[in-house]
Amino acid sequence: MSRTDLYIVDAFAEGPFGGNPAAVCLPDREPDAGWMQRVAAEMNLSETAFLLPRGPGEWNLRWFTPRVEVDLCGHATLASAHTLWRERGVAAEALTFHTRGGPLIAAPEDGAIRLDFPARPPTAVETDPALAEALGVTPQWMGRAGDDLLVVVAHAQAVRALDPDLAKLATHEARGVMVTAPGDRPEYDFVSRFFAPAVGIPEDPVTGSAHCALGPYWGARLGKDRLRAYQASERGGSVSVRLQGERVHLLGGAVTVLEGRLRA
Repeated sequence: MSRTDLYIVDAFAEGPFGGNPAAVCLPDREPDAGWMQRVAAEMNLSETAFLLPRGPGEWNLRWFTPRVEVDLCGHATLASAHTLWRERGVAAEALTFHTRGGPLIAAPEDGAIRLDFPARPPTAVETDPALAEALGVTPQWMGRAGDDLLVVVAHAQAVRALDPDLAKLATHEARGVMVTAPGDRPEYDFVSRFFAPAVGIPEDPVTGSAHCALGPYWGARLGKDRLRAYQASERGGSVSVRLQGERVHLLGGAVTVLEGRLRA
Protein backbone atom coordinates (compact mmCIF):
# COMPACT_ATOMS: atom_id res chain seq x y z
CA MET A 1 0.00 0.00 0.00
CA SER A 2 1.11 3.58 -0.62
CA ARG A 3 -0.38 7.02 -0.04
CA THR A 4 -3.71 5.81 1.27
CA ASP A 5 -6.16 8.53 2.34
CA LEU A 6 -7.06 8.45 6.01
CA TYR A 7 -9.26 10.56 8.29
CA ILE A 8 -9.81 10.67 12.04
CA VAL A 9 -13.39 11.46 12.95
CA ASP A 10 -14.95 12.04 16.36
CA ALA A 11 -18.24 10.13 16.28
CA PHE A 12 -21.27 10.57 18.53
CA ALA A 13 -19.79 14.00 19.19
CA GLU A 14 -21.19 17.52 19.12
CA GLY A 15 -17.77 19.06 18.55
CA PRO A 16 -14.10 18.15 18.18
CA PHE A 17 -12.35 16.11 20.89
CA GLY A 18 -15.56 14.58 22.20
CA GLY A 19 -17.35 11.34 21.50
CA ASN A 20 -15.36 8.41 20.15
CA PRO A 21 -12.53 8.88 17.63
CA ALA A 22 -12.31 6.44 14.74
CA ALA A 23 -9.84 6.25 11.88
CA VAL A 24 -11.39 5.88 8.43
CA CYS A 25 -9.07 4.46 5.78
CA LEU A 26 -9.83 4.45 2.03
CA PRO A 27 -7.33 2.17 0.24
CA ASP A 28 -7.34 2.21 -3.55
CA ARG A 29 -7.53 -1.59 -3.77
CA GLU A 30 -8.42 -4.56 -1.59
CA PRO A 31 -5.81 -4.76 1.19
CA ASP A 32 -4.92 -7.92 3.05
CA ALA A 33 -6.10 -8.41 6.60
CA GLY A 34 -2.57 -8.34 8.01
CA TRP A 35 -1.98 -4.86 6.59
CA MET A 36 -5.30 -3.60 7.94
CA GLN A 37 -4.49 -5.00 11.38
CA ARG A 38 -1.09 -3.29 11.36
CA VAL A 39 -2.69 0.03 10.38
CA ALA A 40 -5.23 -0.32 13.19
CA ALA A 41 -2.44 -1.04 15.67
CA GLU A 42 -0.59 2.04 14.40
CA MET A 43 -3.69 4.23 14.82
CA ASN A 44 -4.20 2.79 18.33
CA LEU A 45 -7.84 3.89 18.41
CA SER A 46 -10.67 1.63 19.50
CA GLU A 47 -11.53 0.98 15.83
CA THR A 48 -10.15 1.73 12.40
CA ALA A 49 -12.59 1.39 9.48
CA PHE A 50 -11.57 0.30 5.99
CA LEU A 51 -13.82 1.24 3.05
CA LEU A 52 -13.90 -0.03 -0.52
CA PRO A 53 -16.57 0.99 -3.07
CA ARG A 54 -18.91 -1.78 -4.16
CA GLY A 55 -21.48 0.06 -6.29
CA PRO A 56 -23.53 3.28 -6.30
CA GLY A 57 -24.12 4.12 -2.64
CA GLU A 58 -22.69 0.77 -1.50
CA TRP A 59 -19.40 0.06 0.25
CA ASN A 60 -17.58 -2.87 1.77
CA LEU A 61 -16.67 -2.01 5.35
CA ARG A 62 -14.39 -3.76 7.84
CA TRP A 63 -13.40 -2.72 11.35
CA PHE A 64 -10.26 -3.54 13.34
CA THR A 65 -9.33 -2.78 16.94
CA PRO A 66 -5.59 -2.56 17.70
CA ARG A 67 -5.70 -6.35 18.19
CA VAL A 68 -8.56 -7.99 16.26
CA GLU A 69 -11.17 -7.62 13.54
CA VAL A 70 -14.71 -7.18 14.90
CA ASP A 71 -18.15 -8.06 13.55
CA LEU A 72 -20.03 -4.89 14.47
CA CYS A 73 -19.01 -1.32 15.27
CA GLY A 74 -21.30 1.68 15.50
CA HIS A 75 -19.07 4.70 15.93
CA ALA A 76 -16.67 3.76 13.11
CA THR A 77 -19.68 3.19 10.81
CA LEU A 78 -20.99 6.64 11.68
CA ALA A 79 -17.49 8.04 11.08
CA SER A 80 -17.34 6.27 7.71
CA ALA A 81 -20.68 7.72 6.58
CA HIS A 82 -19.60 11.19 7.70
CA THR A 83 -16.32 10.84 5.79
CA LEU A 84 -17.99 9.74 2.56
CA TRP A 85 -20.53 12.57 2.64
CA ARG A 86 -18.53 15.45 4.08
CA GLU A 87 -14.97 14.72 2.99
CA ARG A 88 -15.37 12.70 -0.21
CA GLY A 89 -18.46 14.33 -1.69
CA VAL A 90 -20.45 11.13 -2.16
CA ALA A 91 -23.88 12.16 -3.40
CA ALA A 92 -25.95 9.13 -2.33
CA GLU A 93 -28.78 10.06 0.03
CA ALA A 94 -28.31 6.78 1.90
CA LEU A 95 -25.28 4.51 2.20
CA THR A 96 -25.32 0.74 2.48
CA PHE A 97 -22.33 -0.87 4.15
CA HIS A 98 -21.69 -4.58 3.59
CA THR A 99 -20.02 -5.96 6.74
CA ARG A 100 -19.35 -9.13 8.68
CA GLY A 101 -22.37 -8.14 10.81
CA GLY A 102 -24.67 -7.92 7.77
CA PRO A 103 -25.84 -4.93 5.72
CA LEU A 104 -25.96 -1.63 7.61
CA ILE A 105 -27.59 1.57 6.36
CA ALA A 106 -26.68 5.19 7.16
CA ALA A 107 -28.86 8.17 6.28
CA PRO A 108 -28.82 11.87 7.23
CA GLU A 109 -31.50 13.11 9.61
CA ASP A 110 -31.90 16.61 11.07
CA GLY A 111 -28.19 17.40 10.91
CA ALA A 112 -27.20 14.05 12.41
CA ILE A 113 -26.55 10.59 10.97
CA ARG A 114 -29.00 7.73 11.49
CA LEU A 115 -27.61 4.20 11.56
CA ASP A 116 -29.82 1.17 10.96
CA PHE A 117 -28.35 -1.74 12.97
CA PRO A 118 -29.53 -5.16 14.13
CA ALA A 119 -31.14 -5.29 17.56
CA ARG A 120 -29.35 -7.56 20.04
CA PRO A 121 -31.69 -7.97 23.04
CA PRO A 122 -29.74 -9.39 25.97
CA THR A 123 -30.69 -12.65 27.62
CA ALA A 124 -30.31 -13.18 31.35
CA VAL A 125 -27.34 -15.12 32.68
CA GLU A 126 -26.43 -16.22 36.17
CA THR A 127 -24.70 -13.51 38.17
CA ASP A 128 -20.94 -13.99 38.00
CA PRO A 129 -19.28 -13.03 41.32
CA ALA A 130 -15.85 -12.83 39.67
CA LEU A 131 -17.13 -10.33 37.11
CA ALA A 132 -18.82 -8.29 39.81
CA GLU A 133 -15.58 -8.27 41.78
CA ALA A 134 -13.56 -7.17 38.74
CA LEU A 135 -15.97 -4.30 38.19
CA GLY A 136 -16.29 -3.42 41.86
CA VAL A 137 -20.11 -3.25 41.73
CA THR A 138 -23.18 -5.04 43.06
CA PRO A 139 -25.16 -6.15 40.00
CA GLN A 140 -28.94 -6.06 39.89
CA TRP A 141 -28.97 -8.14 36.70
CA MET A 142 -26.54 -9.70 34.22
CA GLY A 143 -27.13 -10.63 30.62
CA ARG A 144 -25.38 -11.56 27.40
CA ALA A 145 -25.90 -9.96 24.01
CA GLY A 146 -23.87 -11.70 21.32
CA ASP A 147 -20.27 -11.62 22.45
CA ASP A 148 -20.81 -8.85 25.02
CA LEU A 149 -21.85 -9.00 28.66
CA LEU A 150 -24.32 -6.57 30.21
CA VAL A 151 -24.26 -5.63 33.89
CA VAL A 152 -27.07 -3.54 35.36
CA VAL A 153 -26.50 -1.58 38.58
CA ALA A 154 -28.86 0.53 40.65
CA HIS A 155 -27.42 4.03 40.33
CA ALA A 156 -25.79 6.12 37.61
CA GLN A 157 -23.16 7.35 40.07
CA ALA A 158 -21.87 3.79 40.40
CA VAL A 159 -21.42 3.70 36.62
CA ARG A 160 -19.66 7.06 36.55
CA ALA A 161 -17.32 6.03 39.39
CA LEU A 162 -16.27 2.67 37.91
CA ASP A 163 -12.57 1.83 38.15
CA PRO A 164 -12.50 -1.85 37.12
CA ASP A 165 -9.63 -4.30 37.27
CA LEU A 166 -8.99 -4.50 33.53
CA ALA A 167 -6.68 -7.51 33.77
CA LYS A 168 -9.43 -9.50 35.47
CA LEU A 169 -12.05 -8.27 33.00
CA ALA A 170 -9.90 -9.47 30.11
CA THR A 171 -10.14 -13.05 31.38
CA HIS A 172 -13.91 -13.24 30.83
CA GLU A 173 -15.24 -14.78 27.63
CA ALA A 174 -16.60 -11.63 26.04
CA ARG A 175 -15.62 -8.98 23.54
CA GLY A 176 -16.61 -6.36 26.09
CA VAL A 177 -18.56 -5.60 29.25
CA MET A 178 -21.31 -2.98 29.39
CA VAL A 179 -22.29 -1.50 32.74
CA THR A 180 -25.50 0.52 32.85
CA ALA A 181 -27.96 2.21 35.20
CA PRO A 182 -31.00 4.50 34.98
CA GLY A 183 -30.20 8.05 33.95
CA ASP A 184 -29.54 10.59 36.68
CA ARG A 185 -30.35 13.62 34.55
CA PRO A 186 -33.75 14.39 33.01
CA GLU A 187 -32.42 14.40 29.43
CA TYR A 188 -31.12 10.81 29.63
CA ASP A 189 -33.03 7.57 30.09
CA PHE A 190 -29.91 5.57 30.96
CA VAL A 191 -26.15 5.83 31.26
CA SER A 192 -23.49 3.26 30.48
CA ARG A 193 -19.80 2.53 30.12
CA PHE A 194 -18.08 -0.12 28.00
CA PHE A 195 -14.83 -1.97 28.71
CA ALA A 196 -13.14 -4.32 26.22
CA PRO A 197 -9.57 -5.03 27.36
CA ALA A 198 -9.68 -8.52 25.79
CA VAL A 199 -9.64 -6.91 22.31
CA GLY A 200 -7.23 -4.10 23.11
CA ILE A 201 -9.73 -1.43 24.24
CA PRO A 202 -9.43 -0.65 27.97
CA GLU A 203 -12.51 1.60 27.77
CA ASP A 204 -14.42 2.58 24.64
CA PRO A 205 -15.54 6.23 24.84
CA VAL A 206 -18.92 5.81 23.05
CA THR A 207 -20.00 2.41 21.74
CA GLY A 208 -22.70 2.36 19.08
CA SER A 209 -22.95 -1.43 18.91
CA ALA A 210 -23.50 -1.64 22.68
CA HIS A 211 -26.69 0.36 22.26
CA CYS A 212 -28.07 -2.42 20.04
CA ALA A 213 -28.37 -4.31 23.34
CA LEU A 214 -28.81 -1.42 25.77
CA GLY A 215 -31.69 0.04 23.76
CA PRO A 216 -33.82 -3.13 23.78
CA TYR A 217 -33.08 -3.72 27.48
CA TRP A 218 -34.06 -0.23 28.60
CA GLY A 219 -36.91 0.02 26.11
CA ALA A 220 -38.52 -3.08 27.62
CA ARG A 221 -37.82 -1.93 31.17
CA LEU A 222 -39.09 1.62 30.66
CA GLY A 223 -41.83 0.85 28.15
CA LYS A 224 -40.37 3.24 25.56
CA ASP A 225 -39.29 2.87 21.95
CA ARG A 226 -37.34 6.14 21.82
CA LEU A 227 -34.55 6.67 24.30
CA ARG A 228 -31.75 9.09 24.94
CA ALA A 229 -28.52 7.62 26.29
CA TYR A 230 -25.25 8.95 27.66
CA GLN A 231 -22.02 6.95 27.72
CA ALA A 232 -20.21 8.30 30.74
CA SER A 233 -16.58 7.79 29.73
CA GLU A 234 -14.00 10.52 30.22
CA ARG A 235 -14.76 11.91 26.74
CA GLY A 236 -18.46 11.08 26.95
CA GLY A 237 -21.09 11.09 24.24
CA SER A 238 -24.82 11.01 23.60
CA VAL A 239 -26.72 8.48 21.51
CA SER A 240 -30.37 8.66 20.48
CA VAL A 241 -31.91 5.19 20.20
CA ARG A 242 -35.07 4.16 18.38
CA LEU A 243 -36.38 0.64 18.59
CA GLN A 244 -37.66 -0.72 15.28
CA GLY A 245 -38.56 -4.35 15.96
CA GLU A 246 -35.54 -6.43 14.99
CA ARG A 247 -33.59 -3.29 14.11
CA VAL A 248 -32.26 -0.37 16.15
CA HIS A 249 -31.76 3.16 14.84
CA LEU A 250 -28.84 5.04 16.39
CA LEU A 251 -28.48 8.78 15.82
CA GLY A 252 -25.43 10.93 16.43
CA GLY A 253 -23.16 13.60 15.03
CA ALA A 254 -19.56 13.48 13.82
CA VAL A 255 -16.65 15.88 13.31
CA THR A 256 -13.48 15.39 11.26
CA VAL A 257 -10.38 16.29 13.28
CA LEU A 258 -7.58 15.06 11.01
CA GLU A 259 -6.99 14.39 7.33
CA GLY A 260 -3.86 12.73 5.99
CA ARG A 261 -2.28 9.93 4.00
CA LEU A 262 -0.64 6.71 4.95
CA ARG A 263 2.70 6.19 3.19
CA ALA A 264 3.25 2.53 3.98
